[in-house]
Amino acid sequence: MSEETMNNTAVDHEYGADEIQILEGLEAVRKRPGMYIGTTASRGLHHLVYEIVDNSVDEALAGFCDTIEVVINEGNSITVTDNGRGIPVGINHKAGIPGVEVVFTILHAGGKFGGGGYKVSGGLHGVGASVVNALSNWLEVEIYQEGKIYKQRYERGHVCYPLKEIGTCDVEKTGTKVTFLPDDTIFTETTVFEFDILKRRLREMAFLTKGLRIILKDERKEEIPADNENSQINELLARADADQKEVQAVSVEKKPKIAEFYYEGGIKQFVAYLNKSKTPLYDDILYFEGEKNNVYVEVAFQHNDSYNESVFSFVNNINTPEGGTHLQGFRNAVTKTFNDYARNAKLLKDSEPNLSGEDIREGLTAIISVKIEDPQFEGQTKQKLGNSEARGAVDSIVSEQLTYFLELNPVVAKSICEKSILAQRAREAARKARDLTRRKTALEGSSLPGKLADCSDKDPKNCEIYIVEGDSAGGSAKIARSRATQAILPLRGKILNVEKARLDKIYANAEIKAMITAFGTGIHEDFDISKLRYNKIILMTDADVDGAHISTLLLTFIYRFMPDLIKEGHVYLAKPPLYKLEKNKKIWYAYSYEELDRILQEVGRDQNNKIQRYKGLGEMDAEQLWETTMDPEHRILLRVNYDQEMESELDLTFTTLMGDKVEPRREFIEENAKFVKNLDIT
Repeated sequence: MSEETMNNTAVDHEYGADEIQILEGLEAVRKRPGMYIGTTASRGLHHLVYEIVDNSVDEALAGFCDTIEVVINEGNSITVTDNGRGIPVGINHKAGIPGVEVVFTILHAGGKFGGGGYKVSGGLHGVGASVVNALSNWLEVEIYQEGKIYKQRYERGHVCYPLKEIGTCDVEKTGTKVTFLPDDTIFTETTVFEFDILKRRLREMAFLTKGLRIILKDERKEEIPADNENSQINELLARADADQKEVQAVSVEKKPKIAEFYYEGGIKQFVAYLNKSKTPLYDDILYFEGEKNNVYVEVAFQHNDSYNESVFSFVNNINTPEGGTHLQGFRNAVTKTFNDYARNAKLLKDSEPNLSGEDIREGLTAIISVKIEDPQFEGQTKQKLGNSEARGAVDSIVSEQLTYFLELNPVVAKSICEKSILAQRAREAARKARDLTRRKTALEGSSLPGKLADCSDKDPKNCEIYIVEGDSAGGSAKIARSRATQAILPLRGKILNVEKARLDKIYANAEIKAMITAFGTGIHEDFDISKLRYNKIILMTDADVDGAHISTLLLTFIYRFMPDLIKEGHVYLAKPPLYKLEKNKKIWYAYSYEELDRILQEVGRDQNNKIQRYKGLGEMDAEQLWETTMDPEHRILLRVNYDQEMESELDLTFTTLMGDKVEPRREFIEENAKFVKNLDIT
């Protein structure tokens, strides 16, 4: 952030206890935690950390903090320390208690509500600290101000003792240190923080706040348990499949981990990071910044040789996955400016239509970040910016600076325009293919693909469709299914990798066309979720490497062209069993190596145990397939979730796994291979 901008962002007067404004109490947080943090599962647990860190980032945005440290302590408590001004310790005269106590015990209290504490702020707009306190077993806060150290402790939101002075420090030292332990009676699913989840989010925060150093440490040293190495189990498995070998995890001590993020280039480095698995179309990362109508605007973007648009927008460091006025301003500016340039440079003929925004944004990676004093959010999820002044500010700043850049860099400008013109031609070819399909459908009188075994119930709420790998498994599934509510669509081989294909190639792929027709929603700009024919879309593939690859190809297609199916919770993965155990004419199915071990502990590890390792769905007859994988009373389905807070990392993961570059994929596999407990070597 430039010195001039930093001065504009910083507060003009003192941040004192009376700047903390009180809106309402804390009563409902522990009763309905989901209303405040979304969920009490893993995502909500990690959100507690983000809320405390957001308060420290606000200090950085105001120009008073340049370092934040986050530590996962032994026992899974969290400590967040910053070198900001420190939360005010003076008495808030409206509440009659210290400002820090107001922040941690009263909901909707903070320096973010027009009290003058901050000009811009992120997080839950002041809710964060008190909500984290309410949902913690205990929380301790230490404040360093004017050579003194203050401390207060809370348990499940209640004050344990009044704020007290516990020592002295260097008079130059200022800041806040917060340590908390989540309440295991609320976070019943897990209270274990995952280093990699925190790392991804903190990296994003550092990208969005240039010049801010964020350090993450994991000081837990517990051992990773080894898989059961019982020789008799391995002997039984070896008998079940002579080619089968189990690679066991070894017991090792977990070393303390550390990650540090500091990006002087801010969102320019963010774009470079997101493009690391792609091939840039040109060397420069375009960066524009400015302030207009009290809106500070930063934009960075670069085209690559892929066919997908990866544009992410933020307001005061808050991700806005549904976009809003700032994204509209960016798109308007880019579309108009590139069309003007293409016309003036005679790259578009007079007879040719204008490039669409979609054409220009093919292969674009962009970050739009605005800082605004009073953000207004729209929509049920409050993830869409509504401030009209943001649209004008972004449009004006990007239009002016992009026009200037294109005039000075004609080679870059031409390469972008030529790629956009190719995209325009492919889009027209795709439109013709789509229209031809629609005409055929009208003539034939049926829109459903011939190999689809549809269900008889026509109410989508009751219906589900299995996308099945291969004709053999598809045949078994058609016999096994409940004909009233379960539809079966078998796919032949691996579908097209849409990460490497334009829209015209996608519409020409028979397997993808069959899915589009069966789902009923259309794709891309034609997508309409109200036309979805099935409440559940279930991907059912073999439990091996090939099956995992096919599932990934299918998920890539849905993520890129029908993402709302995932966002609305309609996409699932079937989980077929890995093992079948027979003993004394009784049968058990195991869905993991660990489950097989537990079953053997219960029934005994006798030599007459018969263990079968399923290599594919085709090895099961219809009765077994129904019993293990399709019966709603007994099956296991894994719902595919879409974490919008980690949208940019999700996009990068798909690009890394399915893109052209081999080296980033190799690095990803090496980094994540340690999480694979059992590996088939055949």
